[in-house]
Amino acid sequence: MAHDDSLAEGEYVVLRLHPHWKVAVRPVLLLAVIVAAVVAALVYLPRAADQAQVRLGIAVAAVVAAIAFCAVPFLRWRTTTYELTNHRLRLRSGILSRTGRDFPLARVSDVSFTQRLSDRVLGCGALVVESAGEHGQLVLTEIPQVVSFQAQLLQLVGDELSRPPGTYPPGPYPPGPYLEGP
Repeated sequence: MAHDDSLAEGEYVVLRLHPHWKVAVRPVLLLAVIVAAVVAALVYLPRAADQAQVRLGIAVAAVVAAIAFCAVPFLRWRTTTYELTNHRLRLRSGILSRTGRDFPLARVSDVSFTQRLSDRVLGCGALVVESAGEHGQLVLTEIPQVVSFQAQLLQLVGDELSRPPGTYPPGPYPPGPYLEGP
């Protein structure tokens, strides 16, 4: 993997995740509903002189609905990333314009998670990161392998807090176990 220019010297990515795949299930099901509705509309379309315009109208409505309710949520899911480096937790999201938020590990005071029954079955959950500072609490939803993510985050927070200020562990820096989302 190429070096990320947004990382500080001595910083490397430990984990990189997308939200859990269950976030993409709804857009896929909506796409199936849209396709079924189009097929039903075309099958039950009465014979008329202006049938071509009606078919075109149905097609345009289906494309607009597919983009709005399927493509945009799917792209939002795909372009959202959670990165855990050896110095900070990085959040990146956005389709056309990007937003980012970074939380230094040295300021993290508590990390907890919650899982509903369905989350436990699917292996995901919500992660709550408490931070000293003006923003206080960060809630990340739909984190895949949330228990492992929490354990890794706590380990890195402990490593960061035990490191003398201004020092970095000696290189070379490992690429880390990437947990790429689907």
